[in-house]
Amino acid sequence: MVFKRLLGSLGVGGPTVDTVLDPGAPRPGAALTGQVHLKGGDADFDIEHITLELVARVEAEHEEGESEGVVAFERFTVGGGFRLGAGEPRSVPFTVALPWETPVTELHGQDLGIVLGVRTELAVAGARDKGDLDRLSVGPLPVQEAILEAFGALGFGFRSADLEYGRIGGTGQQLPFYQEIELTPGAQYAHRITEIEVTFLAGPGGMEVVLEADKRGGLLSSGHDAVNRFTVSHNGVEHQDWNAIVDEWLRRLVEHRAAYGSHGDHGYAGHHGHHHDGQRSGPGMGTVVAAGAAGLAVGVVGGMVAAEVVDEVGDFFEEEEAEDEG
Repeated sequence: MVFKRLLGSLGVGGPTVDTVLDPGAPRPGAALTGQVHLKGGDADFDIEHITLELVARVEAEHEEGESEGVVAFERFTVGGGFRLGAGEPRSVPFTVALPWETPVTELHGQDLGIVLGVRTELAVAGARDKGDLDRLSVGPLPVQEAILEAFGALGFGFRSADLEYGRIGGTGQQLPFYQEIELTPGAQYAHRITEIEVTFLAGPGGMEVVLEADKRGGLLSSGHDAVNRFTVSHNGVEHQDWNAIVDEWLRRLVEHRAAYGSHGDHGYAGHHGHHHDGQRSGPGMGTVVAAGAAGLAVGVVGGMVAAEVVDEVGDFFEEEEAEDEG
């Protein structure tokens, strides 16, 4: 719970709404559960509907530069069609499915700096109000975790993560934005790559992995981006040698060769040109996680990261509150 406040559109004496998410970090495609707690106001009110809206803080690039905004990417109606008596308490439980492309906000309990929220909208007697906003945490799918762990085992470190508004050409992307996880190269790739960005586009049948590397230039050539796209299955994750698979992906990427056809559960979908519409932005929220032998999310570098993340989440919710009151 972040806010609990009066239904502003009805003024003083209206019902209050307080949404509480169940503990934990559900995975993309899994169930998000919780309860919407209502408390009746000074009179009886007809509750027309209770809607949950998933929102994300997203970066967008345009001619004037870069800006951030809040994007709603899914809505669920979880109740309504009843009269709430004066002073009456009522709880409405809900179970909804997160979209498969829902961004991952944490890895091994370490916050990646991605800001997601669940906003509750209450429609009462023709008036609507976004009465509650809660932070949403999402954990990785097993295949996402396995791939990131493989990068960590190959010496890559976590630099930042952000959400970019736009679409990746040649993919089955469903949401209006995509997540980029930016990694610093391990020693064996540092002479070829300055950084690599990983995007996961999951679906019920599998997942596309888009890799973009900023390649270093040589004596006779300048640096440039190389992009490859690969497909993986959700099944049999524990039986794959992900270190070898990711290492092969990286070798193909730095050699800038597109591979076609399939290769077991980690078939290659081929090169598709520059991987998004528009230009790429710089680092996201400034979160830096140190890489170690056990994987990417081992510890936070410096003492300011946690505070930065908290401040940004607070700003996000404060902006939403101010917008509603305005």
